[in-house]
Amino acid sequence: MAVTEDVIQRVNELRQIIEHHNYMYYVLDSPEISDAEYDALMRELEQLESKYPEIITPDSPTQRVGGQVSGQFQPVVHSVPLLSLNDVFSESEIRDFDRRVRAALNEDVQYVLEVKIDGLSVALTYQDGLFIRGATRGDGFVGEDVTANLRTIRSIPLRLKMPINVEVRGEVFMPKKYFYKLNEQREKDGLPLFANPRNAAAGSVRQLDPAITAQRHLDIFVFNLQRIEGYAFETHVESLMFLKEQGFKIMPYLIPCDTIDEAIEQCRLWEGKRYELPYEIDGLVIKVNSLRQREILGNTSKTPRWAVAYKFPAERKESIIKHIVVQVGRTGVLTPTAVLEPVRLAGTTVSRATLHNEDYIKEKDIRIGDHVLVQKAGDIIPEVVSVIKEKRTGDERIFEMPDKCPVCGADAVRIDGEAARRCTGVSCPAQVERGLIHFASRDAMDIEGLGPAVVRQLLNKKLIRDEADIYYLKYEDLVKLERMGPKSAQNLINAIQASKDRGLARLLYALGIPLVGTRAASILAERFGDIYELMKADQAQLTAIPEIGPKIAESVVTFFKQEQTKDLIKRLETAGVRLTADKKQKGNAPLAGLTFVLTGTLSKYTREQATEIIEGLGGKVTGSVSKKTDYVIAGDGPGSKLDKALQLGVKVIDENEFEWLIGQE
Repeated sequence: MAVTEDVIQRVNELRQIIEHHNYMYYVLDSPEISDAEYDALMRELEQLESKYPEIITPDSPTQRVGGQVSGQFQPVVHSVPLLSLNDVFSESEIRDFDRRVRAALNEDVQYVLEVKIDGLSVALTYQDGLFIRGATRGDGFVGEDVTANLRTIRSIPLRLKMPINVEVRGEVFMPKKYFYKLNEQREKDGLPLFANPRNAAAGSVRQLDPAITAQRHLDIFVFNLQRIEGYAFETHVESLMFLKEQGFKIMPYLIPCDTIDEAIEQCRLWEGKRYELPYEIDGLVIKVNSLRQREILGNTSKTPRWAVAYKFPAERKESIIKHIVVQVGRTGVLTPTAVLEPVRLAGTTVSRATLHNEDYIKEKDIRIGDHVLVQKAGDIIPEVVSVIKEKRTGDERIFEMPDKCPVCGADAVRIDGEAARRCTGVSCPAQVERGLIHFASRDAMDIEGLGPAVVRQLLNKKLIRDEADIYYLKYEDLVKLERMGPKSAQNLINAIQASKDRGLARLLYALGIPLVGTRAASILAERFGDIYELMKADQAQLTAIPEIGPKIAESVVTFFKQEQTKDLIKRLETAGVRLTADKKQKGNAPLAGLTFVLTGTLSKYTREQATEIIEGLGGKVTGSVSKKTDYVIAGDGPGSKLDKALQLGVKVIDENEFEWLIGQE
């Protein structure tokens, strides 16, 4: 059959879409669509390429195992490829797999089933019984060296029972309870939430700092013997039992099946049992048990012929949107949430579902009173998938996002280019905890001793409600707090007093004005000199300042026109907090006219402190290296900025040379 132009166009479109989602999922660990939607795209492409084999190209997503190396870790070439599995979605496809296996073997076959953990696949290498390397799957042939991070997972043995040379494959995952706790903490810290446990596990394994990985409570199940020296086994189960004896945590459920009917029955059974487990599974893996038969069956270029993965269908239920409420997060983001008729879904009763943002509501034309289909994204977070429009009666109501914060009444604004609408209230109760912690942080007002635990106690005891209240605390208030003795209380009072003279630049950053970081705060402080002068500025005056763009200008104007902000500034002034900029000493600008770029980690200064020193001496700090850059200051672990500096011939100095330059050495 001749290939039409429409077919070629659709194939190219599918390849581009799939590659985009591969990048988002495997490289950035930030999936944009569900597994079911991704599977549908891939299956459509596979069907078209099967029908028209002449259009298959080497770079098609169907011709590779999947995944990419991020470039953040050293590459590792796998001695035995970590192949992916063919996915099947129905009883008929499972039977097709069985027919292919039996036709190739022409003898009886026993299968073994395993639960398909939704995590990150890794290879562990042991030499003389010692763990020497751990690598991610990557593209199946080349992965990333994440040994230091995997060493933090306590279920990975560092020494085996016997001094053997072996390589095994396992699945790193995050148990559900730790996933929930992690997302709760990220919400408090104003960070993006992980979509599912797999996403969280992948992000944790690929942290540049192993200390962060160690805090994530990761676990692992080993599910395959890749290679071993000096031993031979007859079956897959036998090899796993041997690995268990060596100290590995192997798959908890190994289900032998003598017929494909038994395997299909187990698939039906586990579809209902999946929610009873303390970790996420998205299907069952059906494997030939005999290792001799596996050798006969062999592999394709990307998948084994002796195994398939049966993927559970996404469970969706119908419900009715009774109301839409708006919640305010700790970063001020307004999130619309659907209040639903309760429905049993994925093992729990769901009565609320996220609607993400106002664009999501408009795109799907979601209205109050609509009949909708609901599912759990990654089987965790309830979301509205689609509207059943044929059930509309005409009584449904269109929802509009509020332009005022539902918690504090301040303006809720949406800056151009952002999906989120944010509350601008500096004293908004919904975001006050995070705001107070930021206000006291080292690069802001630097109030030593006023950390998250103390802030929460002060809020719980109603001793403070916003940043200004910090300066009205008394020794008698603090000494009553848990783990706050007389000396600690007095030290905190002293730190609060000292912070009053930090100056305007630090104060502007501490106030948490959206989009205003340390650099913008310094520019604004230097330009206006007094916070009341800045409060008078309009958008045109602000955008006339170099490096202050229209988004920052809009954010500053909106922030300072709020009555909450004006009240806060007045109370800070009454408390004795300095609202003016540091005075520059004339003739003391040895770095005037020089442009610096910082890369890596300095031992004596944070990046913000180094920036403040450079700007205080008349220099300028930028974020990227160009021919106009005078110096690149390189600390430990410099990034691509160092490479760019060397390419352009820009002067590179270390921390000691920097201190000599500023007169500290």
